[in-house]
Amino acid sequence: MARHNREARGVDQLGTLWRISYQPDWLSRIKISRHLPGDRRRSMVTLFRNPARRAEASPGRVVRTGVSSVDGSVDFRISVEDPNGIVESVIVVTRRKRGRKREIVKYLLESRLPPPRS
Repeated sequence: MARHNREARGVDQLGTLWRISYQPDWLSRIKISRHLPGDRRRSMVTLFRNPARRAEASPGRVVRTGVSSVDGSVDFRISVEDPNGIVESVIVVTRRKRGRKREIVKYLLESRLPPPRS
């Protein structure tokens, strides 16, 4: 039986604090990728890592994940219906105005937790 979502926090490359709502038996980590000010390359950092080493139960048929910045500038929720357990990752791309520029930020949600022991 699937368990209720857990709440966690993370900090990105710019020091922004994030709230994460995650299904503990599905999500293994979230990475965030963006261009840093004055830099031409993209920077990727792990925003959140599930403290569990393996799932305690099988994830539910639908898993939900929420990511929001504490300052309120980003807030999204995704639901993945994965009855066969084949989804490995989900990429969410956001675009927002940051000062005079548009910033594209990518979030990689990975579901690589080992299954529960039988």
